[in-house]
Amino acid sequence: MPPVFVSATSTGVGKTFLTCALVRALRAAGRPVQALKPVASGIDSDAPAGSDTALLLEALGRPLTPDAMDTVSPWRFRTPLAPNMAAHREGRSLDLGDVIAFCRRALAAAGAEPWTVIEGIGGVMSPVDDRHTVLDWMAALDLRVTLVVGGYVGTISHTLTALEVLRTRDLNPVAVVLSESGTGDEPPLAETLEALARLAPTVPIIALPRLGPDSAVHHPAIQRILDLLSAGW
Repeated sequence: MPPVFVSATSTGVGKTFLTCALVRALRAAGRPVQALKPVASGIDSDAPAGSDTALLLEALGRPLTPDAMDTVSPWRFRTPLAPNMAAHREGRSLDLGDVIAFCRRALAAAGAEPWTVIEGIGGVMSPVDDRHTVLDWMAALDLRVTLVVGGYVGTISHTLTALEVLRTRDLNPVAVVLSESGTGDEPPLAETLEALARLAPTVPIIALPRLGPDSAVHHPAIQRILDLLSAGW
């Protein structure tokens, strides 16, 4: 099954929501799956419940233990900043080469059968260490990419910019997932999708409402994304 990298235009637009929904849907279909968010910030080790790593473990049906957290997110930072900034603030080091090596080991250990879903951090151009960005991370792994974008005003420019940046490294997203921001002041998803589809006609754009975990598993958008990711594999 194809390994997948879930990235986004920015932080807080729905990467973890989508990753968890894909994991839950695959598990509900009886498919083996592993999910990784190797680098995570804003996690209080003393109270990790509700963090992105905790949500991924819940979707995987695994307990929230230190060992399980190490398996999913070995680089965790308390400070809710870009990883390189959080590492500096906490007196720690972070090197993208180590993150890439971790991902490659996990992919090799999984073999061909399980799905592997790797969730990035922040947006496409968010720094990971002092010299490299998420874009460098994705280019090194060369996986199938899904780009999550928010439904807020301004997302069209952010989405088109991200797509242009991805193309510079020959990364063509399998899908753009237009995730409902849930702020209450964004335009209807259908209107934003229509506008994006006119400006980016070569990539499938899928609207995903902000649903509860159980509802998301069976939502047609999630199945459509899985179908696109599986196509030709």
